[in-house]
Amino acid sequence: MQINGKRIVLTGAASGIGRALLALLAGYDAEIVAADRDAERLGESVRAPQNVRASINPFVCDLSSQTGTDELFAHAMATMNGIDIFIANAGFAYYEQLEEADWEHIASIYRVNVYSPVYTAVKMREVNPDNAYTMVITASTMAHWALPGYALYASTKGALHRFADAYRYEMPANAHLMLVYPIGTRTSFFENAGAPVAYPNQQPEAVAHAIIKGILRNRREVYPSMLWRVGMVFNHILPVFKPLVQFVYLRQMRQRSTQP
Repeated sequence: MQINGKRIVLTGAASGIGRALLALLAGYDAEIVAADRDAERLGESVRAPQNVRASINPFVCDLSSQTGTDELFAHAMATMNGIDIFIANAGFAYYEQLEEADWEHIASIYRVNVYSPVYTAVKMREVNPDNAYTMVITASTMAHWALPGYALYASTKGALHRFADAYRYEMPANAHLMLVYPIGTRTSFFENAGAPVAYPNQQPEAVAHAIIKGILRNRREVYPSMLWRVGMVFNHILPVFKPLVQFVYLRQMRQRSTQP
């Protein structure tokens, strides 16, 4: 799908991949609603791009509830009179050893990482009965390779992967769904999760460029890291590679848990 002339919603726009994406989208002749729950950082993100051609409208909301997601849709529809591209990028991670049964702890990450983007994908169908539209969801390579310490986070991304796998058969002809699978990205992600920086990793700008290219080329899946794709092929040839990587992360998690 072309980006010029389109009406776009971008969530998680205040930092990381979302901020890098907003900087690129700002160079297009488009209307953008940039959403995040952090008002201060969102304002900085909206003011940062140079050579802006787009009309950017910041909107503060909490996507952990249906109410917050519906408010975002209502605002975008009122502001732009429609949504052609929705980029569901908001999400967060836990880095932990699951030792206590905490229902709300589990539910909170699912509300943001799974419920909101899945609800949004169906909602886009409702608001676009005839108009061609593109739905983009930021998943993770952990949808394929789960790592110790990220059981809940990886499960949310795996849920998105399987949702897309089935939902593509159910979508109308005017819809397109694209999932993005970044590796560890050098953002505040790891700091917020209390996790060590993963290796290998990549810059958010690299992911943002891959997403833009994927939208323009109507990709179903985008893997921004060439190294990851090579690793997938290598593991297909030598299946012990994946368990070896998981074992390394397991040792790292256990060492951190024993530190004072």
